[in-house]
Amino acid sequence: MSVEQHEPRLDHRLSPEHEELRRTVEEFAHDVVAPKIGDFYERHEFPYEIVREMGRMGLFGLPFPEEYGGMGGDYLALCLALEELARVDSSVAITLEAGVSLGAMPIYRFGSEEQKREWLPKLCTGEQLGAFGLTEPGCGSDAGGTTTTAVRDGDEWVINGTKCFITNSGTDITGLVTVTAVTGRKPDGRPEISSILVPSGTPGFTVAAPYSKVGWNASDTRELSFSDVRVPLANLVGEEGRGYAQFLSILDEGRIAISALATGLAQGCVDESVRYAGEREAFGRPIGANQAIQFKLADMEMRAHTARIAWRDAASRMLAGEPFKKEAAMAKLYSSEIAVTNAREATQIHGGYGFMNEYPVARMWRDSKILEIGEGTSEVQRMLIARELGFAS
Repeated sequence: MSVEQHEPRLDHRLSPEHEELRRTVEEFAHDVVAPKIGDFYERHEFPYEIVREMGRMGLFGLPFPEEYGGMGGDYLALCLALEELARVDSSVAITLEAGVSLGAMPIYRFGSEEQKREWLPKLCTGEQLGAFGLTEPGCGSDAGGTTTTAVRDGDEWVINGTKCFITNSGTDITGLVTVTAVTGRKPDGRPEISSILVPSGTPGFTVAAPYSKVGWNASDTRELSFSDVRVPLANLVGEEGRGYAQFLSILDEGRIAISALATGLAQGCVDESVRYAGEREAFGRPIGANQAIQFKLADMEMRAHTARIAWRDAASRMLAGEPFKKEAAMAKLYSSEIAVTNAREATQIHGGYGFMNEYPVARMWRDSKILEIGEGTSEVQRMLIARELGFAS
């Protein structure tokens, strides 16, 4: 009996080029980031030199064409870099994720040719960072409830409103923020939301002091306010009134990136716990000799491996031009929740030392929770998955 052989549809083995990139970022994370980031984290200080080196490596330009200063890679390359960085530190990883998928990607996907040529070369090299001003104090998950406004006045937009929790928005190298704002009303009274570029330093654009956060302490997160901020009409990104649809598509892609980051954190918890379990002795032998610890580590590794399959599946569908909204939501939901679980278990394995900031798992524990909230809460992901199954929300 002969069985016809078919190449499996899902093959998540990496190409030689992707594997080389992964190894390069892995080495950078362990050799450059790991020895320094703890001090930045405890001082709540943005790691400019690390970010500059990431720029020199081309990490901020990974998924963009060479004609705009990018590396000519793809979204998978970006996600591989995010996972490897997050295995060591999530503040550095989220700086890259937000700078690319939220800062530069809206310009690349929807911007005019002039906007791309003006902004992308500086964003791709890390010379400047971009931010995405979406969330507002009174809206949260209800992004359609945007209250920031942009009104035409001659050849300018006049913007008024407030944004909160915006990553990369107040660093010394932040070049612009893409802001969502109401620019009109539909016939049924619903707001028309557009996306508009606001360069840093524009009069009336105020950046607040950094938040005091539970985690991600070496990343930049701030509240932004806009008081009669004037920018040219040409700063509109994409079509007027299409900003809501645009940022939904950006968030679909971004969920894959956050899933890769969460997977990296989950795997980093395994890395640190395996190392500690082999070194720490209790009752005359390494704690890793105890089956209770071994079972914890086995479950942690299983979760990280499954999360990796989930985000790579979503990425492969995206790159193939196939529908991926449900897969991205599932990957983000699963990986963020198992990151929290792995961080809790890693802290437990470390015992009292897991509560000390000198150990990386303490940082991972503090960093994990935001993954269930940022770029769509776990509840929003479940809503999206149910909607893709045919249930109206």
